[in-house]
Amino acid sequence: MRHGEDRSGKKLEGQTTMQCPACGRALQTILVGDVSVEVCQGGCGGLWFDNYELKKVDEPHEAAGQALLDVERDEKIKVDHSRKRNCPKCNNTVMMRHFFSVKRQVEIDECPRCAGVWLDYGELGTIRKTCQSQQEREKAAEEYFTEVLGPDFAKEPVRGDLDTSRRVTRVFRFLSPRYRFWG
Repeated sequence: MRHGEDRSGKKLEGQTTMQCPACGRALQTILVGDVSVEVCQGGCGGLWFDNYELKKVDEPHEAAGQALLDVERDEKIKVDHSRKRNCPKCNNTVMMRHFFSVKRQVEIDECPRCAGVWLDYGELGTIRKTCQSQQEREKAAEEYFTEVLGPDFAKEPVRGDLDTSRRVTRVFRFLSPRYRFWG
């Protein structure tokens, strides 16, 4: 899937140059390895990855990702991290914000329509430092859910008690941190 297409490959209407969702500048396309990434070069330094492209550069052993760690940016540009952002590819589609991993160190913006991902400056470096391998990710997830739900949660029948409800609520808050409507 490329710029101007949705998940199914269908062309999106009215696509021209993509604009940075954080600072509004025109994004520049650069090729790193076999990944084409849109970069806010000389602006806020953010990065746009089409669906599944982030997985090709998110671990330290993936050499292509190294080239994206030092994007030229203008330090005078201040980004409002609390503002909702529109997808640069799908025009008026608001991206969803969620944590990249259970370690909750990086909050990413993801488009619900095209599944592209926006990273603010420095977030790729943090992701690459904290996500060493798939095994480590799985272990971190297991530790998190054991901490939140308790070691015997999967073995216990759902009783509907208050403690169980609170634990399940915390899991939903982890999965969707911006939406606080679960109690």
